[in-house]
Amino acid sequence: MSLCTSQRPKMPDSSSSSPPPCSPIWLLPRKKLHFFARIRRFLRLKAARKRCGSSGEFNLASAKGVNNEVVVQALEMESEDESAVLQRSVKKLHFGSWLEKEMAAKEIERLAREDGKIRKFLAQLGVIPVLVAMAASEVAAQRRVAVTALIELANGSYTNKALMLEAGILSELPQNIDTVDELTRREFAELLLSLSSLANDTQFRLASSKTLPFLLSILQSGSNVETKELCLGTTYNISTVLDHAGALVSSGLLQTLLTLSTSKELSEKALATLGHLVVTLMGKKAMENSPMVPESLIEMLTWEDKPKCQELSAYILMILGHQSLTQREKMAKSGIVQVLLEVSLLGSPLAQKRALKLLQWFKDERQANMRPHSGPQTGRIAMGSPEHPREAQEGKKMMKNLVKQSLHKNMEVITRRANIAAVHSSKLKALVISTSSKSLPY
Repeated sequence: MSLCTSQRPKMPDSSSSSPPPCSPIWLLPRKKLHFFARIRRFLRLKAARKRCGSSGEFNLASAKGVNNEVVVQALEMESEDESAVLQRSVKKLHFGSWLEKEMAAKEIERLAREDGKIRKFLAQLGVIPVLVAMAASEVAAQRRVAVTALIELANGSYTNKALMLEAGILSELPQNIDTVDELTRREFAELLLSLSSLANDTQFRLASSKTLPFLLSILQSGSNVETKELCLGTTYNISTVLDHAGALVSSGLLQTLLTLSTSKELSEKALATLGHLVVTLMGKKAMENSPMVPESLIEMLTWEDKPKCQELSAYILMILGHQSLTQREKMAKSGIVQVLLEVSLLGSPLAQKRALKLLQWFKDERQANMRPHSGPQTGRIAMGSPEHPREAQEGKKMMKNLVKQSLHKNMEVITRRANIAAVHSSKLKALVISTSSKSLPY
């Protein structure tokens, strides 16, 4: 016996409180299926809109009044078209003409940029060796599209980077940068920076005979700052491996880094690389023999607007001066003590700590020069000896004069900065008073 009668129900009276007649039971599963089908279509439509939302070809605004089934079918066709584009691009890259290869490389770059999973899939289809070969093309347009495609394929993928190195991308770097334009230089430098993240992998030697000449030629050329920063980032990554220090120093890179460190725009990255090289025996000797050391490093200690450069230069000076009386004497003659006093007062916490450590060395050496040496003495008496009170008094006066001169110099620096700050403060106060007084009623 059914719950509902098969007869047509009567319309309920408005005054009646009885519930409305129920639908037949066999309609309930059909309604559920219809409801879940609509939900499924909505979710598919939303996912597809997210994929192609940037193109705006199938948005809801343009789909008003169009059947949902038609929109879903169109989106599915678009997804099939993307798969067809991928297949067609890979086929043309392998077997097409040079013009077709160029267009295929552009499509591969776009697909790799939009989806990380496609990058792995493209590498499995063997596009990397073909793109590496295109990177050596003499045609600038073909070379550029190949390098930009490789940059996108290398983004966040260790496997793809390893495949590029195995395919010989380092051998395809232009050795004469004068033959390539600035944009191509930058793209090669960006690709090389991405590949340099594998510097710690002993399987790949990035400090090769092909890589270093390319980096040096850009760093020594008139390339723009952005391109040089990319190359400095590569040298930094390579210098993190101590086994590469010999190749880097023998190539003449150290002197180039010292020259670039004098530029405030490039100084921080150049000093960071020098900090890796100076801890090696070969790097330390090369820096000690450089005519720019220690004067250029002492000059960087005065860069108050570059605290990181102050910290790095103080670190390098500490490594050079450690157990080297000759280097400390050169630093003293270059006026490092006065600069260290300023850094110890006004530098960053780390720079202050390193400056105080250097100052302690110079203080200890000054005291050691006044102490008697072991063995028979010939005319040098310890300061303060009761046998020669006059010499003791002269030594004390000399030390007092040195302290007074140092304090006087520091007070001049502090006073000069305070005066500058006061001038700026008074100008600002006068400006505020002049502008605010206009609004007063009297």
